[in-house]
Parts: sequence; structure tokens; C-alpha cells
Amino acid sequence: MVMVDPSFHMWATFAVIVVTLVFYATEKAPMEVISMGAVAALLLLFQIFPLPGPEQENLLSPYRLLQGFANPALVTVLALLVMGQGMARAGLLDVVARTVFRLGGEHRQASVVLVLAVAMVVSAFLNNTPVVIMFIPIMQALATRFQQTPSKLMIPLSYAAILGGMTTLVGSSTNLLVNSAMAAKGVTPFTFFEFTLPGTILAVVGLVYVLVLAPYLLPSRSRLADTWFGSGGRQFIAQLTVAPGSPLVGRGAPGGLFASLPDVTVRMVLREEDAILPPFEGYVAEPGDVLVVAATRKALTGQTVRRQGLTPPEFPHKARGAEKPPPNEGETPWGETGQVVAEVMVAPASRFEGQTLRQIGFHHQTRCVVLGIQRRSRMIRTRMTDIRLEAGDVLLVQGQAADVNALKANRDVVLIEWSAEELPASKDAPIAAGIFVLAIGLSAAGILPLVVTTLAGAVAMVALGVLNVRQATRAVDPRIVTMIGAALALSLALEATGGARYVAMTLIAALEGASPVVILSVFFLFAAAMTNIISNNAVAVLFTPIGIDMAFQLGLPPHAFAVAIVFAASCAFASPIGYQTNLLVLGPGHYRFIDFCKVGIPLLLLIWLVFTLVVPWWYGI
Repeated sequence: MVMVDPSFHMWATFAVIVVTLVFYATEKAPMEVISMGAVAALLLLFQIFPLPGPEQENLLSPYRLLQGFANPALVTVLALLVMGQGMARAGLLDVVARTVFRLGGEHRQASVVLVLAVAMVVSAFLNNTPVVIMFIPIMQALATRFQQTPSKLMIPLSYAAILGGMTTLVGSSTNLLVNSAMAAKGVTPFTFFEFTLPGTILAVVGLVYVLVLAPYLLPSRSRLADTWFGSGGRQFIAQLTVAPGSPLVGRGAPGGLFASLPDVTVRMVLREEDAILPPFEGYVAEPGDVLVVAATRKALTGQTVRRQGLTPPEFPHKARGAEKPPPNEGETPWGETGQVVAEVMVAPASRFEGQTLRQIGFHHQTRCVVLGIQRRSRMIRTRMTDIRLEAGDVLLVQGQAADVNALKANRDVVLIEWSAEELPASKDAPIAAGIFVLAIGLSAAGILPLVVTTLAGAVAMVALGVLNVRQATRAVDPRIVTMIGAALALSLALEATGGARYVAMTLIAALEGASPVVILSVFFLFAAAMTNIISNNAVAVLFTPIGIDMAFQLGLPPHAFAVAIVFAASCAFASPIGYQTNLLVLGPGHYRFIDFCKVGIPLLLLIWLVFTLVVPWWYGI
């Protein structure tokens, strides 16, 4: 251990922060490696050059620097990710998505505006982290419906939730921290809606930016898997039987269109030995009708087909000779937990060549159901089960994860591994909904802390079978874990070494003699910039006492400077580490660090300009 001048620790911390941010922005290494490298640098720095406390103890010991990985905020985020995965697996948000689709119609912009507006309003009264968790799958569904990459929608969702948190006292945890710091300084705390009007003005201006300008700055980026089963137009030929009790029974196809099947093209209807061809004038659906359709993977595995009582051939109970009707939704195979859909290609020299699915007995051999066949070379208008397979045909199959995985060893087909996707188990939807509502409700009512209810909810999701352990662990993004832990460690080092206070006091000295409006404006801008580097909670705790002292010295309303911190601490637009919701959309949007800078910096500057015009007027400065 080496004793050095105290200022050395501060400048060394600044150096670690700058280097870390440069690596984040340039992506010279994986984000997890950069984050853990920053933590390792701090551990080495303060182990070799300890920061002495009042009793000569090391203020930044490894124990303190690593506390961020057990921080309640991190535990809460991870628990919410698991709960969100549980709701997605249960198909719980499908109802909300269908409502949005119905209200937005075929208008993409109207649907996006509706989702973002609802997310912003809800975030004004609930913690915005679970709000974003709930709306991420809806945004993904919107992207699929309108054939748009998720990267165009995920950052706007995060920003809308952040902007909504600016409008009420409970909109964000930082708002409550500022309120507590005010009380500790002897200043009258905020009322619930004290800053709702200026906050709403800032939020509306920010939402307009997100809707109008942000799409031009956001990247168009998708995963490799999306090219296989995303929103593209790859069509499969499928055979769907109208089950007894189907909503289609007794309904026709006016104009040749099946209104209940908007994403499915019906090419032919088979009724016993009769074939009914387009335009289907006068056709009325009956139980047992076989629809030969062309549809995308998403359409065949989506809720629409299930809810219309349409079943694929080769259901397990048919193979056993059972006489009961096809299963209702929630029974095998649609609602069974652990179902996976994937694509397999008929291999060259396969034994399946020249044979139909019935002749092969595909289900008996593989325990998987074929949902559709894709053949690029020609238009097919016949029963799927009568198609003689050729090498290169792609089969869309569904089955238990173990059965689909076993296709790797089948020499007659080639499993396209990255095409595997787990399907929702709708029978678990009531359980998932109950767990989530109970967890959030107990926290919102102040009965239990959010970290307690969410962690208990995540455990309940696994214990009650909504998720298995593998699915729950896959929901935990290692980038989120490492980035939050590193951000908290950097924030702690910045505070303990006096770096944050040094910069803040330097700013106060530099503004000496400026007008009150300029001082308030620059103070806001500096705090907003800092919240993209250190945690927003740290900005709230550190800058509120400084802002109030500045107000007293200048003879200005202290609430104006406190509101500046409320709004500034929510301006974490330019960095994924600045706010939890940014981290949540990082993976689904396939973003890089620099993407947040490109879109977030202009928004931060816009909010700063509007703040400078609105808040001084609101407080009479």
C-alpha cells in the first residue's frame, strides 16, 4: 500500500471514468468485459493506493466497491426481467397488443403514438422499470406487424417512460430522493403535483422529438435470427382444420377475404372430397373443413390461429386413433408448457424424399408436429399432408424442447438451430398476471419494498411453473448485471474521492455574477450531463443540497433548484448506463453504446432549452 496526496485519488478516478466511457463508445471489447475491467481497475487502484478515512481505514475497500452487485436496484431490475419473461412466456401481453392494434388499426404511426403515450402516462404513477418491462413485447409485436426493426422503437419506449416519470412526485425514485433531501435541509417538501405542469410540458416536447426526429437518428438493426423468423415475408404452406366450436363455423368469406385471419392467405378449402377455390363466394365454414393456407411463421404460431380454433394435422391424439375433437386452446399442443417451434430442412439423399408426411409418419418418428412446408420453387395448392417432400424443403415444426433438439441427430433433416423459438403457454397467463399484479400492488401500496416483492415474484414464477430455471436464467442479461455494478462502483468512487463535489463547486465559482436564469440553466445542464455518467440517484443525493445552498445564497426559491435536479436526474438519455430502462431496451433493440449518444444528446439539449424557458417562469425567477 502506498500513501499519496488525496487529490491523486480524485484524478485517478476521473481517468478510469474517461477510459471506461471511451471503451463503451468505441466498443473495443464486449460490454461485459469493459464493465468488469472498470471494476477491476478501481479495485487495483484503491488497494494499492488506499483512500484513508477518519480512522485511517480504506474508504474504498473491495467490500464497498463490490457492494453495487448486491444493490437493491440491481436485484430489482433482474427480478423484473424474470417476471417480464414469465409474462411473455404466458402470452399475457397479447391482449394489450391486440387492443393497441385494434385502436391503431393499420396505421403504424397511430399505434406507436398510442403505445408511447400510454407508457408515459402509466410511468407518471408507477415505477417506470416494470412499465418498460410490460411494453417491450408490445413494441416487438408492433415491429413485427409493420415490418420494422425493433431498434426503431425500443429507445423511444425507454425515453417515453423516463419523460413520464418527470410529471409527479412518485414518477421516479429520484423524485422521492430529492424530496427527502429537501426535508433534510429544512425546505418544505414538494406536493404531489407541484411540478406536474412544467414536467408535462417537458414530457410532451420530448415525446414529439421521439416521434418525429428520433426515427431518423435510430439505427435499423436486427438479429441474425430475425432474418429467419422475424417480420419478413417467407411463406409456408400449411393445412389447418376447422375444429368443432371454432369461431369460424357459420361464417363466410365476403369478397373472398377471411376477416378473422388477417395475416393468412387461404388458397383452397377442402370439404371431404370437394375442393373450393378462390374467390370463395358463398362459402360458409363448417367443422372439419381443411384450409390450405400460405402464411408466415409468426402468423402460424401466433394467437390468431389458436383463437380461431384451427388445428394443424398430426395432432398426438389423432395418431393414437382417439375420436375426441381437436384440443381447445390451453391443451396440447397449443398451450402446453415447454413447446418450441423451429425450422428443419430436408437433407440431400434423405429417406423423406418423394414421400408425404403421412407416409413418413413424421410425428411418430420425431414426436414433433409439422405446421407448414416452405418450397421456394413453385406455388403449391394442395393438402400439406399430400405434398411429396424434396431436398431443400423447409419444414416448420413444433414440439417439446427435448424433441426438437433431438432432430440434430436425425440424418434426414437439418435443424436450423438459430430458428428455435419458445412459444407462449397461455394456460399460465392467470398465474403470471396474479404474481405480477400482487408484486407491484404490494409495493405501490407501501406494504413491502419493491425489491422484496419483485424478488419474491420472480421466485414464484419459477416455483409455480410459469418458467423453468433455464428460462429464468436466460432472462438475466449479463450486460445489465455488469454495467449496473460498474456504474455504482464508479459513482461511489467519484463521491468518496470528492470528485463530484469538486466539479460542482468549480461550476458554482465559474457562474459567479451570472443572472439567476443562467445559473439555474447551467446548473440543470451540468446535473443532466452527470446523470449520464453516474447513477441518477447519486445525482439526486449529491446535487440537491448544493442546489438548495445556491438558492439560499442567491435569494431564489429553493424549489426551483430542487425541481432542476428532479428533471435533470431524469435526463439520462445519452447513455445506456444512465437509467435502468435504457439497459432494459439495450438487448431487445440490439443497440450499441453510441446509439444512445446519437439520439439522446439532442433530446437532452432540447429538454434543457425548454427547461430554461419554462421553469424560471413557473417559479417567477
